[in-house]
Amino acid sequence: MDYIRITETSLSKLRSVIELQEGRIGNYPWTQVDSIAVSTEEKQQLEVIESRLINPSIHLMNESTIWSRGIYPLLVLAERDDIEAWAKINLDAQYPKFKLEGIADGGLVKTVAGRVTPPYLLVVEAQKGTEAINPLLKLYGQILGAACLNSKRDQSPIQTVFGCYTIADTWKFLRAEVEGIEQERPIMRVEYSREYVGRLESETICKILKGIVDITTEGKSL
Repeated sequence: MDYIRITETSLSKLRSVIELQEGRIGNYPWTQVDSIAVSTEEKQQLEVIESRLINPSIHLMNESTIWSRGIYPLLVLAERDDIEAWAKINLDAQYPKFKLEGIADGGLVKTVAGRVTPPYLLVVEAQKGTEAINPLLKLYGQILGAACLNSKRDQSPIQTVFGCYTIADTWKFLRAEVEGIEQERPIMRVEYSREYVGRLESETICKILKGIVDITTEGKSL
């Protein structure tokens, strides 16, 4: 059985255990969010978030500082009922032919009695810059872990998980479908959004996050 540490994975390693089908960057229904409402109070909070990002030298800050100033506060605005923003989410999972081990920087998850439980709606990988391992590869591993854990809850043959990686205050979202989780070689299909800059487009980012919660909790399509 193959063992994959999410923080150290490579494209060749992932392709050796799954069939990866990467789509294009596009304007998908889940990125078309003009109809999603943002309250006056939320708009005021978004203005505060943007003000924290405009003046400082964002690209010189460490990951934890950027996370606290501009990433986590946006996740919190998408919370609803038992869907909460969490940091450091364990995504250890086992497929028939490989095991995954890793922790997502954060995400939107269902919580019960103060603990995280499937479904994992969105996983977030935060990085200061591109000098480290490709954040997209780490995110692929995290999504595979989340999809496997989610499948133990609802047994759906196709698991849909959203992901996002951030570099400084720039966000890039993706939507993934993982099929054949119980098979020897699962299939993962991925589509990508364009990049969104937090200090300029916080309201759009907030709407996308809210839309993801709508899709995954109410079965809505955008």
